[in-house]
Amino acid sequence: MARITPDVLLASACLPTMYQAIEIDGEAYWDGGYAGNPTITPLVRESDAHDTILVQINPPERAETPRTAVEILNRLNEISFNSPLAKELRMIALLRQVVDPGSGDGARWAQMRTHWIKSDLLATFGASSKLNAEWDFLALLREEGRRAAGEFLDAHADDLGERSTAHLDVLLAES
Repeated sequence: MARITPDVLLASACLPTMYQAIEIDGEAYWDGGYAGNPTITPLVRESDAHDTILVQINPPERAETPRTAVEILNRLNEISFNSPLAKELRMIALLRQVVDPGSGDGARWAQMRTHWIKSDLLATFGASSKLNAEWDFLALLREEGRRAAGEFLDAHADDLGERSTAHLDVLLAES
């Protein structure tokens, strides 16, 4: 039986630009976010729910242009973590345009409703915030998450189960 061990947890959080890979049974492991976090495709395909709510934790854009080597590396890491999801969402948007909404899988994609919870506050934090485990900072993040979710629900609670509030077709125009 597979077990979640301390090494497994360490490997799942091991950023390859900061830490050595974690070795388990002779194999090296690190955070898979660079290759792709779990995709949402199986979630949509295997769930009876038609609403998918995405929670954005890495800013898709930053107001300031990175200038120093450290700032550029930090932004590169954010882009690397965001790009697999962005690519998958563009694929879903394209798929929704070409599927037969009356067929099995086509109906599933055509009926998919998407929503996005975002916080502008997260874009104000530097990359070092990802290493900040201070209680006050974690409490701030928790409260910000609650605030962003509450703001989303205030604006879109009636849309859940009815219509998308994040329109994926916009992503095709950006490609």
